[in-house]
Amino acid sequence: MRTIAHISDLHFGVAVPRVVEGLLRDLRERAPSLVVISGDLTQRARRTQFAAARAFFDQLTSPYLVVPGNHDVPLYDVVRRFARPLGRYQKIITPELDPTFEDDELLVVGINTARSLVWKAGKISSEQIEGLRRRLAHAGPRFKVVVTHHPFIPSPLSPDTGIDLGRAAEALAVLETAEVDLLLAGHLHHGYTGDTRSYFAAARRSIISVQAGTAVSRRVRHEPNAYNWITLQPKAIAVEVRIWADGVFRENRTSRFALHETGWMVA
Repeated sequence: MRTIAHISDLHFGVAVPRVVEGLLRDLRERAPSLVVISGDLTQRARRTQFAAARAFFDQLTSPYLVVPGNHDVPLYDVVRRFARPLGRYQKIITPELDPTFEDDELLVVGINTARSLVWKAGKISSEQIEGLRRRLAHAGPRFKVVVTHHPFIPSPLSPDTGIDLGRAAEALAVLETAEVDLLLAGHLHHGYTGDTRSYFAAARRSIISVQAGTAVSRRVRHEPNAYNWITLQPKAIAVEVRIWADGVFRENRTSRFALHETGWMVA
């Protein structure tokens, strides 16, 4: 069994200190196998904000994997935005933009979807899709998880707005072939889980898309600060949403899935 603490949209610069401390305390007590951070570490990609994110990561007691988000690309600093959009991220957080974590039971692949030109929306390049194919080719029977900042499927609160992820359908075909189990993302500031087939009609295999809310910042939407606690067992996945309430993170709701021939289905 493996456990993943999935946090997103930290937005240091507008983070709430007591929520930051509460999250660190909860993660230390629960000791996940891996902490996944799906982007937007900062509010405006400033050096001090990246330094605050770095200090947060340095206090984690579990291994972690992180990808950047669109807020980690400068918006108003136009020169830096186009010359070195993720320069501060790479210098202060990690030089790796498409990271990988693996052990005997788990393979987690991160993809940078943040782009300078469109800023808010994201994209997966053709080169990244080929990289996904190579990295997933020898995963074997391990749980396979892909992490992006921008989600593969839209929010159920606004399904008609489409998705902000270019080449999502092309990438999804590779993920289906590799029998990926989970997609983890952030960006929309509220949590939900869904089946990729609910949006991609041509999809043949069910992959569970898990969206995280705003972990520690004031930029909440539709729910309090929250993160996901994901439990992976051979033929079962549980996604527990833990919300900030009365000074602690506590369970709010849990979605459960069971493995079938065509992928993961609601249990």
